[in-house]
Amino acid sequence: MADFVEMGIRRFGRWNRLGLYTLAEREVRRFLNVWSQTLLAPLATAGLFLAVFALAIGPARGAVMGVPFLHFLVPGIIMMTVIQNAFANTSSSIVISKVQGNIVDTLMPPLSPAELVAGYVAGGVVRGVLVALTTGVVLLLLTGSGLAHPVWAAVFVLLGATMLSGLGIVAAIHADKFDQMAAITNFVVTPLAFLSGTFYSIEALPGGLQWLIHLNPVFYLIDGLRHGTIGVSDSSPWLGLLVCTVTTAAILALCWHWFRTGHRMKA
Repeated sequence: MADFVEMGIRRFGRWNRLGLYTLAEREVRRFLNVWSQTLLAPLATAGLFLAVFALAIGPARGAVMGVPFLHFLVPGIIMMTVIQNAFANTSSSIVISKVQGNIVDTLMPPLSPAELVAGYVAGGVVRGVLVALTTGVVLLLLTGSGLAHPVWAAVFVLLGATMLSGLGIVAAIHADKFDQMAAITNFVVTPLAFLSGTFYSIEALPGGLQWLIHLNPVFYLIDGLRHGTIGVSDSSPWLGLLVCTVTTAAILALCWHWFRTGHRMKA
């Protein structure tokens, strides 16, 4: 057994805990230094969404899936802010480093590909969770809603932040300029956030569109958080957990592979 462990350490190397902690701390401090943009702005945006729907539709909309419309909206808005901010944290960090030419300062230290992925993702997850807490507390208080299944809610918030942090790394490694990153954000991430059941139940869609949305992992993130928040959902939370876990693992594996090979990062 000891020989097997020693062989594993030689094969994969020891974890550089100090380096990993330093990278994660840098990523967290980076967004905390501008907390008004990274934490307060998402709260304001979420509040505006809720206010607009309350004023434009309000009680006239009636119940959705057996719950008041505003209660139905809250988990979708929370998850939307989580995935947008988790994605933005990792993608902006790497793209800025690539454009400014100092990405080498991150690649040169003795950090393995797994440690690089973990460090960047940690920053995105912390930002996503903080956004979920601040936005969630305010919106739940405003609507008088509660948490039907807190554990499920926490699981899907963490999965959403992790998945989109990894996707942010993939997008940033692929992009070489700010306008390329903006295109990915505007034409991929934003539509995923808006068109995955954030503001409506997929029961209202034709059968063909329902089938298409079920292929979208972000739908399961929103649906899972809705189950954890108000206790209703369009699909089983266990199915959502499986789909989101597999998707997140695949994205993180691609991040690891690209860091290991230096894809579009090493000249």
